Amino acid sequence: MRTRLRNVLAAAAAGAVVTTTAGCGLGTAGGFVPDAQLAGPLADAPRLDGVPITVGSKNFSENILLGKMALILFKAAGADTEDLTNIPGSAPARQAHVEGDVDAMWEYTGTGWLVYLGHPKPVQGKEEQYDAVREEDLEVNGLDWLPPAPMNNTYAFAVTKASQEKYGITKLSEIKQKVPKAERTFCVESEFRNRADGLEGMLKAYGIPLGNEVPSGNLQTYQTGAIYDATASGQCLLGEVFTTDGRILALDLQVLEDDKAYFPNYNVSLVVRSGLLEDHPEIEDLMAPVTEKLTDEVMKELNAEIDVDGREPEDVAFDWLKSEGFVSDP
Repeated sequence: MRTRLRNVLAAAAAGAVVTTTAGCGLGTAGGFVPDAQLAGPLADAPRLDGVPITVGSKNFSENILLGKMALILFKAAGADTEDLTNIPGSAPARQAHVEGDVDAMWEYTGTGWLVYLGHPKPVQGKEEQYDAVREEDLEVNGLDWLPPAPMNNTYAFAVTKASQEKYGITKLSEIKQKVPKAERTFCVESEFRNRADGLEGMLKAYGIPLGNEVPSGNLQTYQTGAIYDATASGQCLLGEVFTTDGRILALDLQVLEDDKAYFPNYNVSLVVRSGLLEDHPEIEDLMAPVTEKLTDEVMKELNAEIDVDGREPEDVAFDWLKSEGFVSDP
């Protein structure tokens, strides 16, 4: 299986060159995994000497970064690691995982439930959503979701600091009372604009339905990366963002609270083939202390180092693990 996957990836690489850019948040991840020694809370973690573990990821910065973290930790614990991060596209990455070409990959609870398992609506509540996706994916696909990180890379809307001060808004529910109808302008992706559970559903949930309360002329569509700059430069008042994107920090955007909890939870979890986890339950012990440290703020800072500063994901991963005391130089 893995030979076939490598052939697919090689063909994809031959047909397209993926570069690291601030505009799209994609990165080219090579096979390099820094050497490290487990330290601090992981110094006495059970070893994985000689255990073959292939780690995959999707081809966007955050997922590559997380994949590199797992690889560094597994390698430091003695595992025989293979780096298949940066698989081009969510569907091929998921297929590789389900078919066993990849042993471990970070996934998002909302994506697992809504996209991979095909449910029309999210489960309310972070823990409830995690429990639901873990139970079904384990039963159907033999994939075991480890306890999720605090970070929640979900949809949100952001404004500039100047706009926040002008209107006095910190929550989405305050738009109706504090922002005049003509000034309720939105920058969004085309997909988000057209999905029933996207912009239109959100506006309805917050009592400012499209048409009556938000004129269609107030909407502008952009590619994902362009929304951040458009919002920062005043092309619209509210920009659709992802809550762990590093450009939020770089452009000093202010994320409004989704106080009606409209958007699904997208907490990240390391998903491991159940057979591997049954044979080596120590994988969960190794990853738990690291996963617990992955908050929205941490991920925004780390993502900014890649997408804004242009650093390589493996370097950012190693430096953060070292700064937190999880690893040291070999």
